[in-house]
Amino acid sequence: MEEKGAAAVAASGEPGAAAAAAEEEAAMKVVVAVDASEESLRALAWALDNVIGRRRAGGVSVVVLHAQHGADHFVYPVAAHAVAYAPTSAIESMRKAQEEISRKVVSRALDVCKQREVNAMGAIVEGDAKEAICQAVEEMHADMLVLGSRGLGKIKRAFLGSVSDYLVHHACCPVLVVKPTKPHDK
Repeated sequence: MEEKGAAAVAASGEPGAAAAAAEEEAAMKVVVAVDASEESLRALAWALDNVIGRRRAGGVSVVVLHAQHGADHFVYPVAAHAVAYAPTSAIESMRKAQEEISRKVVSRALDVCKQREVNAMGAIVEGDAKEAICQAVEEMHADMLVLGSRGLGKIKRAFLGSVSDYLVHHACCPVLVVKPTKPHDK
């Protein structure tokens, strides 16, 4: 995993927000991990309504965190047992596309915060989501991590792995996993 550190994004969605704002003192720092899924936005909304909304008087700092995969890990098969790394131009193109997607994910999450009148910072880390989020919450000295769950079954979770399971066991702070809503069958 190649970690590039957290890139700060202001509540307005602009990159390069002041580092001092990210280290702003608060009674509680809540990091909410988001991706492009509806489950992660639902987890953010739930946290804003049920955790942050109830602690406003006591002070709370909210960081919306997104982990993007490293673009330099892409390989493709060229023969039966051979692989080749993607050309530098392709890697750069993938990196730019991923950065744009990451900015949109964080911007969408920050919009949810604005709608609920909650000031929040955005951060983007690069690497495997499990490890990158775990390291970021430690570096940010988070008091709580909130994330959504896709609701994978036992078999899919065993093969694909679960970011939420990993973070529950390895994060340095309490982890709140917001489960997906179940469709109501009639």
